[in-house]
Amino acid sequence: MVSREQKRAAFREKLQVLRSITNSHAMDETEIVLDASNYIQELKHKVERLSRDISVADSSSEQPRLPEVNVETLEKGYLIQVLSDRSCPGLLSSILEAFEELGLNVMEARVSCTKNFQLQAFGGDNEDEGGGGIYSQVIESAVVQAVKNWSENNEK
Repeated sequence: MVSREQKRAAFREKLQVLRSITNSHAMDETEIVLDASNYIQELKHKVERLSRDISVADSSSEQPRLPEVNVETLEKGYLIQVLSDRSCPGLLSSILEAFEELGLNVMEARVSCTKNFQLQAFGGDNEDEGGGGIYSQVIESAVVQAVKNWSENNEK
């Protein structure tokens, strides 16, 4: 059996832990508990303030971002990736028009337009038009411009 003195010692030890956690300078048991209660209230207010800040940040970040464009040079052609976190009706046709203007021949493409927009296309330049090697930066800037044009047309 645990003696009364051991129980009191364990209780005092727990009070000291509570006192240190809450940064209390009180020596009286009642004051330590009151300081702990105040500390808990401060933490609740901090949580509420942080929750409000997060919801404000989330609502301000809901503004649509332009899709991300990435172009890599491969041995024979290019890998073009366009990703967006939302559906973009009409974007695919804008990008394909940009490919056509560049004389880029799309050999294979994978597209998803349901909840988000994803395009992964493998292409090379049309040699019968005398294109002579399109650089990945040119392709990327043309696709970015097509995305911007699409975005401007959809804002109206």
